[in-house]
Parts: sequence; C-alpha cells; structure tokens
Amino acid sequence: MARRKAKHKIDKKTIVDAFMEMAKAKNIDRDLLQGILEETLSMVVRKKYGQDANFEIIVNMEKGDIEIYLMREVVGEVENPDTQISLEEAQMYTDEPLEIGDEYIEEITLDNISDSFGRRLISLAAQNLNQKIREVEKDNIYTEYANRVGEIIVGEIYQIRRHDLLVMHNKIEMRLPREEQIPNEPYRYKKNQPIKAIIKEVRRSGSGGQPDIILSRACDEFLMRLFEIEIPEIYDGVIQIKAIAREPGERSKVAVQSYDDRVDPVGACVGLKGVRIHSIVRELNNESIDLIEFSENPQVFIMRALAPAKVRDIQISYETRTATVLVADDQVSLAIGKNGQNVRLASKLTGFNIQLVKEGGEDIDLVEFKVEFGDELIDKLRNMGITTAREFLDADLNKLLEIEGLSPKSLMDFRKIILTEFDEEERPEVLTFLSKKIFEK
Repeated sequence: MARRKAKHKIDKKTIVDAFMEMAKAKNIDRDLLQGILEETLSMVVRKKYGQDANFEIIVNMEKGDIEIYLMREVVGEVENPDTQISLEEAQMYTDEPLEIGDEYIEEITLDNISDSFGRRLISLAAQNLNQKIREVEKDNIYTEYANRVGEIIVGEIYQIRRHDLLVMHNKIEMRLPREEQIPNEPYRYKKNQPIKAIIKEVRRSGSGGQPDIILSRACDEFLMRLFEIEIPEIYDGVIQIKAIAREPGERSKVAVQSYDDRVDPVGACVGLKGVRIHSIVRELNNESIDLIEFSENPQVFIMRALAPAKVRDIQISYETRTATVLVADDQVSLAIGKNGQNVRLASKLTGFNIQLVKEGGEDIDLVEFKVEFGDELIDKLRNMGITTAREFLDADLNKLLEIEGLSPKSLMDFRKIILTEFDEEERPEVLTFLSKKIFEK
C-alpha cells in the first residue's frame, strides 16, 4: 500500500470550526451539517475524478479534521482512469514497491482542491453548500413555527403594506394579512411598533423561499389565548372557555364555566375593579366583551346569551337547532342589538338559530331578511324605528316609498316575501295602492 503525502497549506481545523459556528448560529444540527459538508465534498471529488471514482471522506467535527482518500487499482494499462492508475504513475508518488493489483490510496488535501480543481468547481461547491444550508434553515423554521401554531408572539412591525403587515420575530419574517387584522385598527400601526398576534398558520413556500407564517388578531383563538394569559384560573384549568362568538373590534360574547364551586367564572374573568378584562379590551382596540356563564340547559344558556335583553319564554327545536324566543316590546331592540349584532352573536355562541318573537304576536327580526333586503335598506328602516317584519308590514306605505331606492314594485315584492313567511295574504287595499303607484311610475 502507498499513500501520497502532501503539505497542508490550509488549516482544516479553522474550516471545521467555522462550520461549527455556523451550525450554532443558524440552529442547524451538527450531524446534519457534517452530512451536508460530506455530500458537497463528494460532489466536488466526482466532478474532478469521475462519477465512478472510489473515495472516502472523513469529517470529524469534534477534532476539526477533514480527510479525503481516493482509492485506485494499480494496473499495467489504464482502461478506466476513474478507478485505475498505471504502475509507472503510481510508483512516481511513493518509494514503497507496488505490484499490479495493489490498491493505491491517494490523500486529496484541501490545498490540492483549491489548486487543481479550479475556481469554477470551488465556486460551484460553495453554491451547493449554501443552497443546502438555506434549505435546512427553511425546514427548521417551518418545523419550529408549525409546532407553535396557536401560540401568541410579540413581534415588531417593520413594513406596512396595503394588504398586510410584515412583522419580525426573532429575525424571522411573518405576515399579518388585512383580513386577520382587527377592523379600524390599521391606522394605529407604525413602523418598529411592537405587536401581539397569534400564529394561525404556517405554509411552505412554493417558490423555495422562506415559509409563509400567517399571524392573526381577528380570530377567536387570539381572544382565547389572551384570556389564558390574563386569567390564571383559565390557564390552570379551573375555569374553561366553552364558546366564543366574535365580531373583531366591535363585540364578543365569551361563555365560561367553573369547575370549582367556590370560583365565580364571570367574576374571576372580570377581576377586581375590572382590571383583568380591561387589559384584554385594551389589547383588542376597545372591543366590547360580554362574559356569560355557560349552562348545559339550552334555554338558560340562550337566555344569558341574549343579555342585556330579558326574555319571556324560549321554545327549543333540537331537530332544526332553532330557538323561538318571546320578548316584550320594550326588550326587542336590546335583544336584536345594533344592526342585529346581539342576536347574531348569541346564535353563534349557543349554536341555535334564534328567532325573536315580539310578545303579543309572531314577529321576525328584519335581519333575517338580510339577503333579500340588503344591509343598506335594513339600516334605513332601522333609522325609521322599523326593526321587525310586523313593523315593516304595519308601516305607512307613503313613508316607506320616501326611502331612496325603494320603488313601489320593490315594496310589493318585499311585502310578499314577509307575508309568505307568516303564511298570510296581502290585503286588497295595499295591492290596489301599490298597483296604482306602479302604474303611475
């Protein structure tokens, strides 16, 4: 056996130490980085000595050593230079006697790599190494933050764009899309401002870039995590959040239940002088939060969910998941809430489709006809004090026709939709009046 000796012009330990520092700085596993280095060196050797070359690479990260050995068979006449070397050439590099059939082992030193491989091949190796390290970094970032979905982070706004915010957290770029922001809050955003949000989703980038980490301040989970942070009883499991219904930036209803008879779930969440709930409200841009004690009894739960309105009676249909709620005349507007918000959130919180009926007769909130009427018309009717279907049917027709955009034909159609719900026929005098108005148009 013979081994070609070489003078080491490059300090191998310095190179390995540099890789060790890189592994530490980029949070890359040392063994994985060693494998990447070995794979890159293998690529360089094959480029230089052929794809069939027989070689061995030893990288010792602890000792700071790199060794590359090329093994070739000693032959009389070379047929495959990738795996063979002539006896005459091999004997030039060693004083030891060689015979045909021996294995000649040549050590490829780092100074030989830089001298004989050429700048292009070394540059290719550097690119390959950097690319693989970047891929490992991306995988590490994806894995780390995919395991942290549902966790609140505090980052720093570093770029404000039209449709989203770019947030930096531990030197990792994250994104807060417009639809995940609290409405009416963007005007408060400033560059370098700290911001609190929940990690909602982590997506792999199709273009090979960094993972797309999606943040949210508008989702129900963000509100739930804030409660866990601010209220120790929730974090410890003494109190549990059973359901959340939220319209971000405006109003939320949160149902809570205590597993300790000595602990009032609503009082514990509010805190002394409201200090606990106020910190959450401030974080949510003064979003109103209704705390409701959960009940396994649907009637009781729905009654509490409709607060501050007081209800007279509740009839439940479990098959259709519908609740017909009887309310007094003076409680209708409270039960409905601004733009139907109270009844809408109560329905979402309880899981029942709540139908409000005014005491003294069947009635339906106009919000139930939102698809047919549209938000703009419902708002105009509310401004006139008309909030229910019966009130719409009983309203002065001339007053209704003064509403911009409401034609006699449209009014007739809307009345027909409501009357169908009540299984009633249109009054002849109304038909005559509206038909005349349509003809005049």
